Amino acid sequence: MLSVNGLNQYYGGSHILRDVGFEARLGEVTVVLGRNGVGKTTLLKSLMGVVPVKTGRVVLDGAEITKAASYERVRRGIGYVPQGREIFGRLTVEDNLRMGLATKPGATRIPAELFELFPVLQQMLHRRGGDLSGGQQQQLAIARALAAGPKLLMLDEPTEGIQPSIIKGIGRVIRMLADRRTMAIVLVEQYYDFAEQLADQYLVMERGEIIARGRGADMKADGVREKMSI
Repeated sequence: MLSVNGLNQYYGGSHILRDVGFEARLGEVTVVLGRNGVGKTTLLKSLMGVVPVKTGRVVLDGAEITKAASYERVRRGIGYVPQGREIFGRLTVEDNLRMGLATKPGATRIPAELFELFPVLQQMLHRRGGDLSGGQQQQLAIARALAAGPKLLMLDEPTEGIQPSIIKGIGRVIRMLADRRTMAIVLVEQYYDFAEQLADQYLVMERGEIIARGRGADMKADGVREKMSI
């Protein structure tokens, strides 16, 4: 579903991403691990078109999108859940979800399945997003990204600042979405145990490079936890 080759990104004179390349396959969760500041968030922003890449190639479902604008990438099927959630605090839950349908015809309804995945959103449909708890906001951010039916879902540290019970629920939703084999999922995460439970394949980043990769089932044997603490 997603193919990335030779991706390089700079901030000023700093080389942030260094020849990053990987594939995210349909029906699989690709987990990107690493400490703070290694380039994980920059990678997702580059894939989303929020920041332009210096060199490299990004292909989604067979079509090159390297130079495409962010809104074009959404139309082509990318859903993005940014770090910190970035919901619209003054808008209601319903209006936040409708924002996820911005590329669809005006009469498009909010998919009922979103409320099956996250029942709390149905209960709080008319409450302002800023009045929700952190865990509820994260569920809203994920539902907003799912509203348009993406082919590729990218999540940036969805467990950050979330209580354990909601983390488990989010994990179940991610696994269920992957198992349907209708989308590929790229998950940036620092919480090792959460990542290990979900990973079909893993990538470990250090100083803007992928220094290790493999199958999720091999993370323990490959010493991935230790690599993250170096």
